[in-house]
Amino acid sequence: AAFVSLNPNGRIPAIIDPAGPDGNPTAVWESGAILLYLAEKTGQLIPSSPVRRYETLTWVFFQMSAIGPIFGQLGFFLRWGGKDYEDKRPRQRFTDEAIRLLGVLDRQLEGRDWIVDDYSIADIATLGWVNALVESYAAGDILGLSNYSNIQAWLGRGLARPAVRRGLHTPARPA
Repeated sequence: AAFVSLNPNGRIPAIIDPAGPDGNPTAVWESGAILLYLAEKTGQLIPSSPVRRYETLTWVFFQMSAIGPIFGQLGFFLRWGGKDYEDKRPRQRFTDEAIRLLGVLDRQLEGRDWIVDDYSIADIATLGWVNALVESYAAGDILGLSNYSNIQAWLGRGLARPAVRRGLHTPARPA
């Protein structure tokens, strides 16, 4: 009940900022909203230029509406209960759509180090899902992830960031 009072959806993530706007505690839930809230509060990881800001937000929303749901469903079909479904069409649908989304991302990364210009909340939102394709879902071969050279380079740069390395191991995971 206490958590649902913070997040009506009853799911993680959710935060309480004790020093929110006007000095009042503020609850924020859903990862995209949390990323945007923290970026705006700190003035970091989101461009100040309106054009780049909206480009960044577009890519954050692309992750929220497409990459996260599709990659997550693919993970279900590859790793958990979905692998036992006799009908393979749902799995194929998520595989095909994941391949299409990887193509969109790979084209965006052509000639860029990061999704927009500088490392931003768009990269933070997306990096974990792309990494999960390899680390959690073992989907790299199925999706031909090695064929996406721009994604491979971007993923390597992202995973090399100290804060990303810390975040991937918080909380500590059992061996």
